[in-house]
Amino acid sequence: MRRVLLALAVAALPLPTQAAETNAELNRAWAAGYRAAFTCSSLWNGAGKALADIERDELTHIYPEIEADVRATRAEIDMKAKRVTVRYRDDMPPRVAEWTGRDGCVTLPIGAEPGAVGALSHDTRPNLDAQPWPLGDRDARVADGEARFSAVAADRARFGGRTSSLLIVKDGRIALEWYQPGHGAHTAQRTFSVAKSIAATLIGHAVERGQFDVKAPARIAEWRTAGDPRATITTEQLMRMASGLTSDSAGNRTDAIYMGGASVRQWTTQWPLLNPPGTRYRYANNDTLLAVLSLKAALERAGEPFDPAAFLDRIGMTRTFIERDKDGDAILSSQVSTTARDLARLGLLYQDDGVWRGERLLPADWRRFVTARAGPQPDGSFGYGAGFWLLDASEGIPADAFGAFGNRGQYMVVIPSRRLVIVRQGYDDAAERLDIAALVRAVVAADGS
Repeated sequence: MRRVLLALAVAALPLPTQAAETNAELNRAWAAGYRAAFTCSSLWNGAGKALADIERDELTHIYPEIEADVRATRAEIDMKAKRVTVRYRDDMPPRVAEWTGRDGCVTLPIGAEPGAVGALSHDTRPNLDAQPWPLGDRDARVADGEARFSAVAADRARFGGRTSSLLIVKDGRIALEWYQPGHGAHTAQRTFSVAKSIAATLIGHAVERGQFDVKAPARIAEWRTAGDPRATITTEQLMRMASGLTSDSAGNRTDAIYMGGASVRQWTTQWPLLNPPGTRYRYANNDTLLAVLSLKAALERAGEPFDPAAFLDRIGMTRTFIERDKDGDAILSSQVSTTARDLARLGLLYQDDGVWRGERLLPADWRRFVTARAGPQPDGSFGYGAGFWLLDASEGIPADAFGAFGNRGQYMVVIPSRRLVIVRQGYDDAAERLDIAALVRAVVAADGS
């Protein structure tokens, strides 16, 4: 009866008021999903964080339309089941995030009951810590490296933002490593859009193995009906943010998936073509998610499972968790947790042009491909390749510098000519942001080689 009365009351309101009421209710549901997801990932992806640190770092300075609701909710944590539930309405099931093991946490859709994802694997990742760096952690640091870059770490506040980790790799070994209190070498943090560069790497590995052609039309089954103009969009155009597709919000917001638990496939395949493919740059989470769906379809057609964790384990990224939706599709536009050292390993793979411990894992021209300005470009200081940002026009920075960038100050920058990899993680917000170009310039100046 209460639900009926509420519906009648809302129906009687003027349309703008109805929209505001609906948005407020949706924001509460998304806020509960946000708290559930970030608490779950922070507790069980890699080394767990203290609840007070999660509250301070992960659940503040976030999207303004949900932050007050996030603060008003409370998480119920089942440590045995590795499940987080957050209640937001008396007449609806709580929002739920459940840890699956190697695939991190799954956030259930609005209205789903706890346990809806079925049996959880809780499979563990291999422990390679005793192996020599970079596969493991033994002998990772160079003895005299910190002195060279100590001024950068000591003066890190001048670059802005709220830094949680800073790591500099020179000539393949860690020269500088700093963490805020409560963080360490095995603390995983959400990458946000750095995940897009991991997606590009997985695609590159499939190309090297002859399993995928990025220049062919993307393998999206929903676009294969007669007369659908989206059937011509290539995976490369998706990687370069040049699909021509539109969506209902800015391209870096995919709230229905990230906070609502929506299906990746349902959400991404529905949007219409607005511009000719390859003619307009529009940064879009959906484009990366679609590129990964295309990759998955190609692998499945070849009789192979889509198993990104297996590739990550090969390069020592055993504390990197690529989370999925309830249907098992990877959310590789953002929902990845990783450590600073694992991001450095990814950087070393690109520093060495796709070769890892003598084995070629990426095509010989893949680094050139992902760093080429081969499509329409964004406005601003940085260019865009295929899943990576380009610092080639930044003063005081070598022209071959490129990087993986993510919201709230997540950065991994590679400078092959200097044999430098720079990783910076943070909890930035709109008011406090890192100046990544200034940081990279300072590292290059300190390197002096």
